[in-house]
Amino acid sequence: MGAVTDESTSLRVAVVGAGPAGFYTAETLLKADGSASIDIFDRLPTPYGLIRYGVAPDHHRMKSVADMLARTGRDERVRFLGNVHFGSDLDVSDLLNHYHAVVFATGAPLDRNLGVPGEDLPGSLSATEFVAWYNGHPDYAHLQPDLSADTAAVIGLGNVAIDVTRILAKSVDELRTTDIADHALEQ
Repeated sequence: MGAVTDESTSLRVAVVGAGPAGFYTAETLLKADGSASIDIFDRLPTPYGLIRYGVAPDHHRMKSVADMLARTGRDERVRFLGNVHFGSDLDVSDLLNHYHAVVFATGAPLDRNLGVPGEDLPGSLSATEFVAWYNGHPDYAHLQPDLSADTAAVIGLGNVAIDVTRILAKSVDELRTTDIADHALEQ
Protein backbone atom coordinates (compact mmCIF):
# COMPACT_ATOMS: atom_id res chain seq x y z
CA MET A 1 0.00 0.00 0.00
CA GLY A 2 1.36 3.41 -0.89
CA ALA A 3 1.05 6.65 1.03
CA VAL A 4 -2.51 7.48 2.06
CA THR A 5 -3.29 10.63 0.08
CA ASP A 6 -6.73 10.10 -1.49
CA GLU A 7 -9.20 12.37 0.32
CA SER A 8 -12.07 9.96 -0.40
CA THR A 9 -10.30 7.25 1.57
CA SER A 10 -11.80 6.61 5.01
CA LEU A 11 -9.74 7.93 7.87
CA ARG A 12 -7.05 5.39 8.81
CA VAL A 13 -5.30 5.88 12.14
CA ALA A 14 -2.43 3.99 13.75
CA VAL A 15 -2.36 4.06 17.54
CA VAL A 16 0.94 3.01 19.11
CA GLY A 17 0.18 1.71 22.60
CA ALA A 18 -2.66 -0.62 23.61
CA GLY A 19 -3.24 0.60 27.12
CA PRO A 20 -6.26 2.58 28.26
CA ALA A 21 -5.07 5.76 26.50
CA GLY A 22 -4.74 3.91 23.20
CA PHE A 23 -8.20 2.35 23.47
CA TYR A 24 -9.82 5.60 24.63
CA THR A 25 -8.23 7.29 21.62
CA ALA A 26 -9.69 4.62 19.33
CA GLU A 27 -13.13 4.96 20.94
CA THR A 28 -13.08 8.74 20.51
CA LEU A 29 -12.02 8.47 16.87
CA LEU A 30 -14.80 5.95 16.14
CA LYS A 31 -17.38 8.31 17.63
CA ALA A 32 -16.00 11.32 15.73
CA ASP A 33 -15.75 9.56 12.35
CA GLY A 34 -18.03 6.57 11.82
CA SER A 35 -16.01 5.38 8.84
CA ALA A 36 -12.59 5.52 10.53
CA SER A 37 -10.46 2.41 10.83
CA ILE A 38 -7.92 2.11 13.59
CA ASP A 39 -5.01 -0.25 14.10
CA ILE A 40 -3.67 -0.41 17.65
CA PHE A 41 -0.06 -1.59 17.90
CA ASP A 42 1.73 -2.78 21.03
CA ARG A 43 5.05 -4.48 21.72
CA LEU A 44 3.34 -6.80 24.22
CA PRO A 45 1.30 -9.78 23.01
CA THR A 46 -1.82 -8.70 24.92
CA PRO A 47 -3.72 -5.41 25.13
CA TYR A 48 -4.76 -3.14 28.03
CA GLY A 49 -1.30 -2.18 29.32
CA LEU A 50 -1.61 -0.60 32.75
CA ILE A 51 -4.99 -2.21 33.44
CA ARG A 52 -3.50 -5.66 32.87
CA TYR A 53 -0.03 -5.11 34.31
CA GLY A 54 -0.28 -2.18 36.71
CA VAL A 55 -3.48 -2.54 38.74
CA ALA A 56 -3.33 -4.68 41.87
CA PRO A 57 -4.76 -8.17 41.27
CA ASP A 58 -7.29 -7.74 44.08
CA HIS A 59 -8.81 -4.59 42.54
CA HIS A 60 -11.49 -6.39 40.56
CA ARG A 61 -13.55 -3.23 40.05
CA MET A 62 -10.61 -1.30 38.60
CA LYS A 63 -9.65 -4.22 36.37
CA SER A 64 -13.21 -4.32 35.03
CA VAL A 65 -12.26 -1.29 32.92
CA ALA A 66 -10.73 -3.90 30.59
CA ASP A 67 -14.28 -5.01 29.74
CA MET A 68 -15.05 -1.50 28.51
CA LEU A 69 -11.82 -1.38 26.49
CA ALA A 70 -12.62 -4.80 25.01
CA ARG A 71 -15.89 -3.44 23.59
CA THR A 72 -13.87 -0.94 21.57
CA GLY A 73 -11.49 -3.71 20.53
CA ARG A 74 -14.38 -5.85 19.26
CA ASP A 75 -15.53 -3.11 16.89
CA GLU A 76 -14.95 -4.29 13.31
CA ARG A 77 -13.18 -1.01 12.55
CA VAL A 78 -10.47 -1.70 15.17
CA ARG A 79 -7.59 -4.16 14.99
CA PHE A 80 -5.11 -5.01 17.74
CA LEU A 81 -1.62 -5.93 16.51
CA GLY A 82 0.54 -7.25 19.34
CA ASN A 83 4.20 -8.24 19.46
CA VAL A 84 5.06 -5.30 17.20
CA HIS A 85 8.12 -3.39 18.35
CA PHE A 86 8.08 0.24 17.34
CA GLY A 87 11.57 1.25 16.25
CA SER A 88 12.60 -2.19 15.03
CA ASP A 89 9.53 -3.80 13.39
CA LEU A 90 8.20 -0.49 12.11
CA ASP A 91 8.88 3.23 12.40
CA VAL A 92 7.09 6.54 11.83
CA SER A 93 7.74 6.56 8.08
CA ASP A 94 6.21 3.06 7.77
CA LEU A 95 3.11 4.21 9.59
CA LEU A 96 2.79 7.48 7.69
CA ASN A 97 2.89 5.55 4.42
CA HIS A 98 -0.25 3.64 5.44
CA TYR A 99 -2.20 5.90 7.78
CA HIS A 100 -3.60 9.43 7.75
CA ALA A 101 -2.56 9.94 11.37
CA VAL A 102 -0.38 8.31 14.01
CA VAL A 103 -1.11 8.64 17.72
CA PHE A 104 1.46 7.68 20.33
CA ALA A 105 -0.30 6.51 23.50
CA THR A 106 2.55 4.95 25.42
CA GLY A 107 3.40 5.13 29.09
CA ALA A 108 6.59 5.87 30.96
CA PRO A 109 8.39 2.51 31.17
CA LEU A 110 11.28 3.53 33.39
CA ASP A 111 11.46 4.52 37.04
CA ARG A 112 13.40 7.40 38.47
CA ASN A 113 15.87 6.71 41.24
CA LEU A 114 15.00 8.17 44.62
CA GLY A 115 18.59 8.96 45.48
CA VAL A 116 18.42 7.21 48.85
CA PRO A 117 21.25 5.04 50.16
CA GLY A 118 20.62 1.35 49.57
CA GLU A 119 18.10 1.61 46.76
CA ASP A 120 20.47 -0.35 44.53
CA LEU A 121 21.06 -3.18 47.03
CA PRO A 122 19.83 -6.71 46.32
CA GLY A 123 16.21 -7.09 47.38
CA SER A 124 15.33 -3.48 46.64
CA LEU A 125 12.79 -3.22 43.83
CA SER A 126 10.88 -0.34 42.37
CA ALA A 127 7.11 -0.48 42.56
CA THR A 128 7.06 -0.69 38.77
CA GLU A 129 9.13 -3.88 38.85
CA PHE A 130 7.28 -5.50 41.75
CA VAL A 131 3.79 -4.66 40.48
CA ALA A 132 4.65 -5.81 36.95
CA TRP A 133 6.11 -9.04 38.39
CA TYR A 134 3.04 -9.97 40.43
CA ASN A 135 0.75 -9.00 37.54
CA GLY A 136 2.58 -11.27 35.08
CA HIS A 137 4.17 -8.68 32.79
CA PRO A 138 6.47 -10.67 30.48
CA ASP A 139 9.38 -8.24 30.94
CA TYR A 140 9.41 -8.91 34.69
CA ALA A 141 8.49 -12.61 34.95
CA HIS A 142 12.17 -13.46 35.54
CA LEU A 143 12.36 -11.49 38.81
CA GLN A 144 12.84 -13.52 41.94
CA PRO A 145 11.99 -11.13 44.79
CA ASP A 146 13.04 -12.46 48.17
CA LEU A 147 9.74 -12.81 50.03
CA SER A 148 11.20 -14.74 52.96
CA ALA A 149 11.55 -11.71 55.25
CA ASP A 150 9.07 -10.99 58.02
CA THR A 151 9.10 -7.26 57.27
CA ALA A 152 9.34 -5.01 54.24
CA ALA A 153 9.73 -1.27 53.77
CA VAL A 154 7.57 0.45 51.18
CA ILE A 155 8.50 4.04 50.40
CA GLY A 156 5.55 6.19 49.40
CA LEU A 157 1.96 6.90 50.33
CA GLY A 158 0.32 6.85 46.92
CA ASN A 159 -2.08 4.30 45.49
CA VAL A 160 0.66 2.04 44.15
CA ALA A 161 2.54 2.03 47.46
CA ILE A 162 -0.69 1.11 49.24
CA ASP A 163 -1.38 -1.64 46.67
CA VAL A 164 2.12 -3.08 47.13
CA THR A 165 1.75 -2.99 50.92
CA ARG A 166 -1.66 -4.67 50.77
CA ILE A 167 -0.41 -7.43 48.43
CA LEU A 168 2.60 -8.08 50.68
CA ALA A 169 0.34 -8.28 53.74
CA LYS A 170 -2.14 -10.77 52.25
CA SER A 171 -1.91 -14.49 52.78
CA VAL A 172 -1.52 -16.92 49.92
CA ASP A 173 -5.12 -18.02 50.46
CA GLU A 174 -6.34 -14.43 50.14
CA LEU A 175 -4.28 -13.91 46.99
CA ARG A 176 -5.61 -17.14 45.49
CA THR A 177 -8.98 -15.41 44.92
CA THR A 178 -7.35 -12.65 42.85
CA ASP A 179 -5.88 -12.71 39.37
CA ILE A 180 -2.29 -12.50 40.64
CA ALA A 181 0.19 -14.19 38.29
CA ASP A 182 0.70 -17.89 38.97
CA HIS A 183 4.47 -17.52 39.41
CA ALA A 184 3.95 -14.77 42.01
CA LEU A 185 1.36 -16.80 43.90
CA GLU A 186 3.68 -19.80 43.94
CA GLN A 187 6.59 -17.75 45.27
